[in-house]
Amino acid sequence: MRTRRLTLAVAAGAALLATAALPADARPAEPEEAGVTAADLLAKVTSCSQISKGKYRTDQATPASVPVCGTKNAVFWTADMDIDCDGRRTEICNETTDPWFLPDTAFHQSDGKPLRSDTLPYVVVPSPSGTWDYQAAGIEGGGVAAVVHDDQVLYAVVGDTGPEEIIGEASYAAAEALGIDPDPATGGAASGVTYILFRNSQVSPIESHSAAAALGEKLAKEFVGDADDPR
Repeated sequence: MRTRRLTLAVAAGAALLATAALPADARPAEPEEAGVTAADLLAKVTSCSQISKGKYRTDQATPASVPVCGTKNAVFWTADMDIDCDGRRTEICNETTDPWFLPDTAFHQSDGKPLRSDTLPYVVVPSPSGTWDYQAAGIEGGGVAAVVHDDQVLYAVVGDTGPEEIIGEASYAAAEALGIDPDPATGGAASGVTYILFRNSQVSPIESHSAAAALGEKLAKEFVGDADDPR
């Protein structure tokens, strides 16, 4: 059972998602066709130097089994993917399509508005706790992440925070781009998603996926090519 950071009353019924084509500037991102492959990235995260003081659950009902691991330049974990459809209210993400919808995200666009989860690929980090504090690890809102699923790599930003004890969540747009069912009520991936967040990185503006992709590719190349890192 998927659990989000707040439990709201379940909306009556589920509306069909809009089928009309989105305008060009609002279409979901596609996975990056880049020089750094999923295999390249996964080869660097085969072992875990745990930096969290404990482990996280993937859902409220599951045991805590996911550690946050760290290297010199990144933090990472492998978990499931729940769907975050919070932020700006749209035809796709709203109280009717998402029983847990919240009209805000932890981090905002350059104009001060919440992020738009149906068009911007972003990842969700656990809220700071005694288990782990993302900020202390050099991760901030707007930081760059590489999300790996099967043989695909998608660059995204850190866009929202979730429950203190749960890990493994990304935006509707991130899921859709990776071929994961993005339905916020019934979609997601049960396992096999690796999240690699690059320390002390920043995309400006946070809502620019093209900027995230360019910086993400640069940092990913440095990450896989770092001979000083034993991973």
